[in-house]
Amino acid sequence: MSYRFLSHTADVKFRADGSSLEEMFLSAAEALNETIRGEITILEQQEKTFEIEGTDNESLLYNFLEEFLFLLDAEDFLTFSIKSLDINENKINCTVIGDKADHYKFTNDVKAITYSEMFVREKDGGFECQVVLDV
Repeated sequence: MSYRFLSHTADVKFRADGSSLEEMFLSAAEALNETIRGEITILEQQEKTFEIEGTDNESLLYNFLEEFLFLLDAEDFLTFSIKSLDINENKINCTVIGDKADHYKFTNDVKAITYSEMFVREKDGGFECQVVLDV
């Protein structure tokens, strides 16, 4: 389970991988969260659970990552970690742990998740994805 940032002219681009689809999704969420919060440490004060759906792995990944932006923008919730993640037939049930964003000083430069250059594919017995974040 890992991710790496790639060069992009105007936005943030990363690839994430994992030995399973779930691990790849966890890696992608870690890359997004690093982009949002940088080096600040978030306390584990609250839990939130959400369920999302998609029509394929790309739309599922898009909707999954978009939920983190929704939690931040609409509910003032900054994610520290993912407590549980279950992917079943293009549905995700997820529980995240974090804290109220207004307790921290950070700059959220992520405006949106994009479909630009996005892919999810099987690779070397696991999965790999690529995502571009609009910043």
